[in-house]
Amino acid sequence: MPRGPFDLARQWLLFAGAYYLYRLVRGLVDGHANVAYQHARDIVDLERSVHLFIEQDVQQWAIQNSVFIHVANWMYVNSHFLVTTTFLIWLYVARNHAYYFVRNMFMVAMVFALIGYVAFPTAPPRFLPEWGFQDTVADFFGNTASQTASVLYNPYAAMPSMHVAFALMIAVPASQLVRHRWLKALWLFYPLLVTFVVISTGNHFWFDGAVGAAVAGCSAVIAKAAFARVRPEAWAWRTAPAEAGA
Repeated sequence: MPRGPFDLARQWLLFAGAYYLYRLVRGLVDGHANVAYQHARDIVDLERSVHLFIEQDVQQWAIQNSVFIHVANWMYVNSHFLVTTTFLIWLYVARNHAYYFVRNMFMVAMVFALIGYVAFPTAPPRFLPEWGFQDTVADFFGNTASQTASVLYNPYAAMPSMHVAFALMIAVPASQLVRHRWLKALWLFYPLLVTFVVISTGNHFWFDGAVGAAVAGCSAVIAKAAFARVRPEAWAWRTAPAEAGA
């Protein structure tokens, strides 16, 4: 069961604090546009060197099959914030015993993201029209949509992809907490869908997504190896409430 209004307020303040840290970092990174563009081109060179520069082909396929790009545009604008927030609210209310482990993962992941944004500001593929990329979200919804698609919007924060990281950090726990097999399968499919969305809309390279997945994995390890050892009764991962007196 939830732990009362004071605990709920504390959880809200934690995430609100993380949001304002992102805002501060955005101000730092915005002044490094030239560096961000160069890093994006470095990623293109890296992917081409291993013959895996696939983003432009994925986007063109989605555009040619318009239903896919329409779904991707809609999801990019709406699902990242809504699905993550809705899941965290459900987790706090309905599976409170698992909430604190997931919260700790998010806190660690956000620290990794902030470090990445400062150390390696990166422009998204949609900022590289010379490679044939399009800003499909702006084309579909207007120029402000790409900027308001996430409350954590940062024009040069493509590395790591926190869309992919967040998707993994909610999908894997959710798949272990829901009871129906079809829901488990749906949650496990969700990170793959998000990866397709961010690539097809020109907002991330697959390399950004891979680093985002690594951030999610490292955050889970730290939440388990460090935080859960400090307060195992509250912060350890469990799929069912701890028995009384255990």
